[in-house]
Formats: sequence, structure tokens, C-alpha cells
Amino acid sequence: QLHLVESGGGLVQPGGSLRLSCAASGFTFGYYAIGWFRQAPGKEREGVSCINSSGGATSYAPSVRGQFTISRENAKNTVYLQMDSLKPEDTAVYYCAARPSYSSTCLDPRGMDYWGKGTLVTVSS
Repeated sequence: QLHLVESGGGLVQPGGSLRLSCAASGFTFGYYAIGWFRQAPGKEREGVSCINSSGGATSYAPSVRGQFTISRENAKNTVYLQMDSLKPEDTAVYYCAARPSYSSTCLDPRGMDYWGKGTLVTVSS
């Protein structure tokens, strides 16, 4: 059974950093593209970043490009999201999700097949 489990969320002050992790099990992780998404209260879920199966291709939402970095360690079945210079508007529940193939539309939540339950990131002083 496929599982995705996010961790690393928490409370951080503006300007701070967090690293989120997405640990996968129950499927051949190295064959899947992984995306990070977020949903703030009262807003729709939006794509943040995604990475192809090998880690050689990535995409970022314009709002986080240069601020967030996605990476993966297939030997550990884990994808990371390094978030720097955090702002209050980055506050949201962050989810990771998987799909069998990577494409330019990987930031569209509708294209993902499997989801984790999310981890809350709160940016506040």
C-alpha cells in the first residue's frame, strides 16, 4: 500500500528556514515524480514545486522560485523541500504527492495520484 508521510513543519519566524521531508513507502519510489503543494486557510490548494524521478528536472511556482529548493534521495525514498526566507504568506498545510510521470503540468494538483496527509507550516512572529 502506497504511503507518503510529510514531516518538518512547525512554527518559524519571518525570514527563517524550514526543511520539509516526504517519506514514501509501498511503491517503486524511483519511478515517480513528486510534487509539493500547499493550502492556506480559505484558499485552494496550489502547486509549489515538483521533481522528476531522477531529480534531474524541477519546476517551481513563480511565488517561490529562488526561495524554495526541492531535492530527492531515491536511496532513502525521500523528497525534501528546503524553504528559506519564509514569509507570513507561506503559512499553509504542505502536502507531498506522487505521479508516475513528470511533465510541465506537474504543479497542477489534479494531476497527482497519491497524497500525504500534510504538515503545517506557520510563519509568524
